[in-house]
Amino acid sequence: MSGVLFNIVAFILVIGILVTFHEFGHFWVARRCGVKVLRFSIGFGKPVYRWQGADGTEYVIARIPLGGYVKMLDERNDAVDDADLPYAFNQQSLWARIAIVAAGPVFNFILAIILYWLIFMIGTEGLKPVVADVKVPSIATQSGIRSGDQILSINGKNTQTWETVGISLIASVVEGQPFANVAVQDANGNEQTRKLLLQGLPVDFSKASVIAQLGIKPRLPVWPAIIDEVISGEAAANAGLMRGDEVLAVDGSEIADWRDWVGIVQKKPRETMRLTVLRSGKAVQINITPGSKTHNERQYGYVGARAYPPPAVPAELRAVVQYSFLAAWGEAAKKTWQISYLTLRMLGKMLVGEASVKNISGPLTIAQYAGRSAGIGFIQFLSFLAVVSISLGVLNLLPIPVLDGGHLMYYLVELVKGSPVSEKTQLFGQQMGMVALGLLMLLAFYNDVMRLM
Repeated sequence: MSGVLFNIVAFILVIGILVTFHEFGHFWVARRCGVKVLRFSIGFGKPVYRWQGADGTEYVIARIPLGGYVKMLDERNDAVDDADLPYAFNQQSLWARIAIVAAGPVFNFILAIILYWLIFMIGTEGLKPVVADVKVPSIATQSGIRSGDQILSINGKNTQTWETVGISLIASVVEGQPFANVAVQDANGNEQTRKLLLQGLPVDFSKASVIAQLGIKPRLPVWPAIIDEVISGEAAANAGLMRGDEVLAVDGSEIADWRDWVGIVQKKPRETMRLTVLRSGKAVQINITPGSKTHNERQYGYVGARAYPPPAVPAELRAVVQYSFLAAWGEAAKKTWQISYLTLRMLGKMLVGEASVKNISGPLTIAQYAGRSAGIGFIQFLSFLAVVSISLGVLNLLPIPVLDGGHLMYYLVELVKGSPVSEKTQLFGQQMGMVALGLLMLLAFYNDVMRLM
C-alpha cells in the first residue's frame, strides 16, 4: 500500500472511531432522557449502508466519512404528532437538553481516558531524558544544565522520558512561568535542583521544539548514516548515491550518525559538498548539491535519501512507563486533563496573539500523523487517537454557534434569563458560527499546504 493511500485509510479509521464515539454520546444520553432518535449517521451525504433498528432508529453509514450526526425528533425541524410530543428534544427540560448536547464532547474525553488507560496498562517505551550536550550560549547553559544530566522531575512531576519532559516544559511556558524547577542527576550520580529559565520562549505545541530552543540536545541511540533508499530525480540519486552506502564524512569532517548527516544537509541548501562514502568496503568520494525547501519561513537543504530504521534503544537509555490496572485509570485521567487544559490554554494564547496560529492543523496534517503513528506501532496509534479525541472534545465545547459549545452557551443564557434565546438570535448566531468555522478551516488547510510545501 502506498504511503498516501495508507495515510488516507488511517485518517478514515481515526475519524470513524472518534465521530462514532462522539455521536454515540449524544445518542446514548438522548435515549436515557426519553428522546426519540430518528437517525444515527456516521458520515455525510448519500447512505452507503443503512438498516432499521428494533428501537426505531435508522442507522446509516454515509459516503463522506468526515463527520456524523444524530437526528432527534424535534418540533423545530419536523411536524410532530401529539402522541410523540413527550419524546421530542425541544420538549425536554433544560437540564436534559444540556446533558444530551454535552454528552458528545464528554464521550470524547472518556474515550481518551480509556485509550490512555490501555497505553499505561500495556506499557510504553521511551528514551530516558539524559542530556547529550548543551548549546553554548543557550538558556540551558545559563541555567546550569550540563552534559550527562538526567532530568528526574520538573516542578515536582516525575519525568521518566523525553516525552514527559517536553509536555511539562510546554505546560510551564503556556502558564507563563518565568522558570521551572528541574531536578537532575548529574554525570557523577549526584542529585541537584536547577532553575531553568523560560522567559521569552515562544508558545509551541512541539515538544522537540521546546527542548531544542532551550539549547538541550537529548542523548539518542547511535543511528548509522547508511542509506536505505534514494528518491529518483532528487540530489542523492543525481549524485550517484546508492542503497547501502554509509556516509562517513562531509568535506573532510567525520559525522557521528544519520542525524548528524541530516543536520549538515539542512544547513547547506544548494551548497556543493564532498562526501566520503563507504561502499562495498571501499571509501568513495562523491560531490552532492542539496536541494532547497522552505518551512516556517526558514530555508533548509534536502537530498532525497532515506535511512534504514533506527536501531533498538540500548538498555541504559530505555525507559518503560507502565502502571497496574487501578493506577493506570488515575494516570489516564490526569493525562487527559493535562492535554485538555494545555489545548484550551493554547487556543486562548492564539486568540490574544501570544501563540502562533501555525499550531493549528487540518485534515492533511492529521492524515499524515495518522498514517505515521499507525506505521510506527499500536501504542503510538492509540496515543495519537487519544490526543485527537481530546482536541475534538475541546473544539466542540468552544462557545461557537453550530458547535455543541454554542448550543450550551444558548442554554446557559436560557438558564439565567428564564426563557429560550429567540429563534432570530439563534439564526444569526448560526450564520456567524458558520463564518467563524469556515475561516478556521481555511486557516487549517493553509497551514497544511504550507507544511507540505
